[in-house]
Amino acid sequence: MVPGVIYFLVFHYGVFFGNIIAFKDYIPFNGFSGSAWVGFRNFTDLFGDSDFWRAALNTVEIACLQLVFFFPAPLALALLLHSLTSNTLRRAVQSIVYLPHFMSWVIVVAMAQQMLGATGVFNSALSGAGLHTVDIIGDPDLFKPLTVLQVIWKDCGWGTIIFLAALTQVDDQLYEASAIDGAGPWRRFWHITLPAIRPIVLLLLVMRIGDILSVGFEQILLQRDAVGAEAAEIIDTFVYYKGIIGGNFGYGVAAGLFKGVVGAVLVFTANKVAHRLGEQGVYK
Repeated sequence: MVPGVIYFLVFHYGVFFGNIIAFKDYIPFNGFSGSAWVGFRNFTDLFGDSDFWRAALNTVEIACLQLVFFFPAPLALALLLHSLTSNTLRRAVQSIVYLPHFMSWVIVVAMAQQMLGATGVFNSALSGAGLHTVDIIGDPDLFKPLTVLQVIWKDCGWGTIIFLAALTQVDDQLYEASAIDGAGPWRRFWHITLPAIRPIVLLLLVMRIGDILSVGFEQILLQRDAVGAEAAEIIDTFVYYKGIIGGNFGYGVAAGLFKGVVGAVLVFTANKVAHRLGEQGVYK
């Protein structure tokens, strides 16, 4: 546990003190103590900035799409893999679907551009057939669904690990007894599989809701210029451009702190709902 504990102490708890920058006109050369204290001015400017609310809206839209379409995808894939009777075939399919997780977003985005860009394979095929071409990568209206599809392709297989581990704990005799009693596949799933894995599903759902405003900094940053900030700016890229590139550190940290507070509130709320449903959630 030591490496993991050190990681969280240094990169999560150790840097928490840096949030004081959100209440200062922070100048790196002056340090924490030498920078002027401005109170809530950064937050006032932030909440009056239309660019921030546009980034927040884009973040929420992408997060909702990921929650609806990406979160159930690993569970569905795990159920399909669990239904395979051949262990050799199951391990082979698992190995294949795990591979995209180990690719960097630079490679994934580059592959998407080569396939779906203006001069990509898809448009080359359409042009060769005499049909109208579509620049999917550069279309702002298609950007959000495209990012969700990229996340599903990249991380769906990796997300099945926990669900598969939970499914292996279900007693096969329950399935055999229910089949003898005449229960079909859907009834076996609804009355045996789903109750058995519901604690894991709710646990992962609570954790996902708490991290819902983190929708993929690298993925979005690599594709932002292709569709413009109007469609692709999210809170993380807003912090990057305003705080780091623009040098307004206090303003950027205020946006990041706001995101963290909202995430914490969502975790507490979702965990309380899990308790009402009779599950433990993330904590008691």
